[in-house]
Amino acid sequence: MKIMQIIFMVSITLTIATTLTMFISTPTPTGPPSPSTTTPFPARPKSRFLAEKQANPRAADHCKNDDEICYILEGKNSTCCNNKCMDLSEDKHNCGACKKKCKFTSSCCNGECVNLAYDKRHCGSCGNKCMPGGYCIYGLCNYA
Repeated sequence: MKIMQIIFMVSITLTIATTLTMFISTPTPTGPPSPSTTTPFPARPKSRFLAEKQANPRAADHCKNDDEICYILEGKNSTCCNNKCMDLSEDKHNCGACKKKCKFTSSCCNGECVNLAYDKRHCGSCGNKCMPGGYCIYGLCNYA
């Protein structure tokens, strides 16, 4: 019986001590909140990529079917496709016309879908012509 009384007294003492420490350590709301009470976790370091303030070069120009805006912003080969300025001579997803996609193995050269591995006019890269009578294999002129 005496052991039960001791355990009971210890538990009540711990409960009172815990309650008092909670009330003492809690700040009163008389002034502005301190930074330690408003942010329970430490601030995360900012990424250097998020800190950059440069405009996204791949962001849409939002031309709304106005080709003049695309001509002014992008250049003479640019036109408005899906509310974005696109260069129809080089864009693989809008090659020569809006929404005209080149196949996986093809590239867009001057508004035409070509296979750079076997096209004599565009061998390996756009505009790289093989010599007259030559051929293009694996993107190299006269590969042998």
